[in-house]
Amino acid sequence: MAESIEHPCVQHKLAIIRDVDTGHKRFRELSTEITKFICYEALKNIKTKEVTVETPVASATCRKIDTDIVVIPVLRAGVGMLEGILELVPTARVGFVGVYRDEKTKLPVSYYERFPPQIKGGTCIVIDPMLATGGSTVCAIDLLKEHGADNIIVICIVTCPEGIEFVEEAHPDVRIYAAAIDDELNEKKYIVPGLGDAGDRLFGTSH
Repeated sequence: MAESIEHPCVQHKLAIIRDVDTGHKRFRELSTEITKFICYEALKNIKTKEVTVETPVASATCRKIDTDIVVIPVLRAGVGMLEGILELVPTARVGFVGVYRDEKTKLPVSYYERFPPQIKGGTCIVIDPMLATGGSTVCAIDLLKEHGADNIIVICIVTCPEGIEFVEEAHPDVRIYAAAIDDELNEKKYIVPGLGDAGDRLFGTSH
């Protein structure tokens, strides 16, 4: 199931990050800001526990997060979203998945994976700015489940119906959160209207 975050602050920042004239410095800043908003919504139902704390006046019954949170950027563009989540949840652990597309088979191939043990029993957040075909996302989720993860959510900035459908068919238990669900993929498998190549725009490697 996919949810688009329609908060005006998210949509305002999305309008700026989409703009072709937005440079890589501002693109990185906006990626962090948008990710923080999306993560705020995505984590609203995570497990908490009741605790008692002493204020300067009296005892107070409060709630604290009661699950390990592990963030998994899909390399390389996912790294551009990492800071936004760590600002919101500084105690989160971080794993990594590197995926490339085989030019002959057109299938995603994992070339790097590194997960903390807390993915078992914890809340895993897969991050990638663009969920386009869904291949890299499904590959990352497959790897996480192979290593024992059973509570996974996906956070992206922009996605499309084709990518959502692909992920949902493979992993119907995984919820997707995005700032926008765009129209479609074009013949080059870019999201339309999308953001362009998020990795190039994040790191200033576009020509």
